[in-house]
Order: sequence, then C-alpha cells, then structure tokens
Amino acid sequence: MATKRNSPPPKTKSKKAGKPRHGHKRLKRLAIALVVLVIAGWLSFRVSPWPGSLFIRYAFDKGGRKTAQKLEKYVPDGVSSVTNLQYRPGDKDAYLDAYYPSNTASNQRLPTIVWVHGGAWVSGSKETVANYVKILASHGYTVVAIDYSIAPEKHYPLPVVQTDAALRYVQANAARLHIDPSRFILAGDSAGSQIAAQVATIITNPAYARQMGMASPMASQQLKGMLLNCGAYDIALTQKTKAARDFVHTVLWAYSGHKDYVHDAELQYASVADYVTKDFPPSFITAGNADPLEPQSRELASRLSAVGVPLSTLFYPADHEPQLPHEYQFDLDQADGRNALNQMVGFLGQYTKP
Repeated sequence: MATKRNSPPPKTKSKKAGKPRHGHKRLKRLAIALVVLVIAGWLSFRVSPWPGSLFIRYAFDKGGRKTAQKLEKYVPDGVSSVTNLQYRPGDKDAYLDAYYPSNTASNQRLPTIVWVHGGAWVSGSKETVANYVKILASHGYTVVAIDYSIAPEKHYPLPVVQTDAALRYVQANAARLHIDPSRFILAGDSAGSQIAAQVATIITNPAYARQMGMASPMASQQLKGMLLNCGAYDIALTQKTKAARDFVHTVLWAYSGHKDYVHDAELQYASVADYVTKDFPPSFITAGNADPLEPQSRELASRLSAVGVPLSTLFYPADHEPQLPHEYQFDLDQADGRNALNQMVGFLGQYTKP
C-alpha cells in the first residue's frame, strides 16, 4: 500500500520582506513633507514675520517658565502681592502686579521699581519675571511688574504708551500699593530694558517727548535710576549683529509692522542711545560676554558716560568663563548671576535713599 506523501506547505510571503518597501514609501513621503514645510517656512519668513515670531514666542515662553521655576527656591518668605490690576481702561493687555515686604506698615511708602519684562517684543509676561521681582521686593521695595501688548499682533509704540500709562496708574494708586512717588526706578530685561530706557528718555528729554508725541508721566526728579539688563538700544547697531541677524530681522519686523524697519521713521525713536542727555537717570547696565546684544549695552553705557550720566556697569572680558548668555542675570545658580543681583541691590540702595 502506497503511503501518502505530505505536500509541502504553501509558500507564504514574509512579512519582514514587505516592511522595507512600505518603510521606504513612508520615508519618501515624510521627506517630501519636510521639504514642503521647509520651503513654506522659508517663504513665510520672507513674506510675513508671523511664523518666525510665533516660533520665537514658543521657545522664549518655554525658557521663561523654566527660568521662573529655577528662581522659585530663591524667593524668601514674607513678600505680599496685589495682582492683575488693569492699569489702562479697556486694554486687555494692560495688567500689572505689585509686590512688597509683608511687614510693610499700612501707611508706609517704599521706593518703587517698575519692571518691564523681556521677550524680544514678541513674547514674555509679568509672570515670567515674578520670582525675580519678588526677590528684589524682599530687599525693601515695592516692585511692579507690568504686562504689555506683544508683536506681531500689536505694534510699536504701543508698549511705550502702555508703560507710560502704568506709571500714571501706580502714582494714582500710590497709597494702596505702598509706593513713594518721589523714588521710582525703571527696570527691565532684554526688550523690556529698551522699553524702559525709551520711557526714561521721554521723562528726561522734553524735545524727544515732543517728537514721540507724548507727555512725560512724571517729573524727571521722581525717576532716581535705571536697571538695564541685556537690552537693545540702537536699531542701526542691530545690523551688525551677525550672530543673530535673522532673529533680529524677524522681531523688529514684527514689532514695527514694517519689513523695511531700518528706514521706518517712527521706529528710529526706539534707538534711545541717540537721544539720551545728561538728565537721563543714573543707570546700572549689564550684559553677558556671550550675549549677541552685549555691544548694545556697551554702546549705551558709552553714550551715557559721554554726557556725564552716573553709571554702574557690569561687563565681562571675552575670555570670561563660564560664557554668559543673554539674560544671564536670572541664573542665580551661577555666581555671576548672584553677583549681578547683589550689584543691582547695591545700586538701588545708593540711589533710592530718602
């Protein structure tokens, strides 16, 4: 009897063999999509400041939150606050927070720092600097942190107008916020330093105020000093900032609302280095040695020194280690950041004495 031979099992296609073909197709589609995105992004950056501005905003806001978290451990107990006060009626961007020592007597008035946050004019908020200004407040000050409109949704000179309005508001509410109107300090970081310096120029240079079409929010004698960290003060000088040229182009286009911002007659008034006089307030100026905007701080310091404004500067040699980036002063984990804070506190004590 013949035995039945077992037929070999039918051949099946290996699943593994098919994967590379499908994988190659997916990679090809992904590559095409990436090329399209790159081209679209490249074109967008040249026809509109929106894509670049929103990307910068995302990155800066993320970094700002991390910085605020790192500063939290340095905030001492005993700082009280009044938050989210609308300082300009009808303006949904115009809110401020005020901080002061909790042991301040009900009728006590303190020298007051008004801090304008940074963020390249396209990002940032009063919350990102809250922990830093709380630290300053713990040294015996009322510190006011303001929000203002950012680009590209809103344009220059609105943040300058808003800061003016904030100064008027805090004077009108001085008793509630423990503010001594005779002892103000204007302060800021990055773009906020530029805005603060521009408002100080309006306060101390009547001819410039008329050119801006604005009235000073206070007498020049009320403004006792400036804390200027890592700012930009000369639009012409930004053209020489090769390390960040595309970045600068994007944010100034967004802020001004004009692609050809270099020839924007109105934006030229943002170059405060060109308009400072001997009446500009005594100033503390600093920037890190690895900050692309460091030449801006050195240039402003040179202009102020030339007209006789009292100065306290904190700059570093090119070979200083560690290399100090933009906004280094917020890094209190590093000795250089702590040194900057200590020098600011010393400056404040010198220029806010009754």
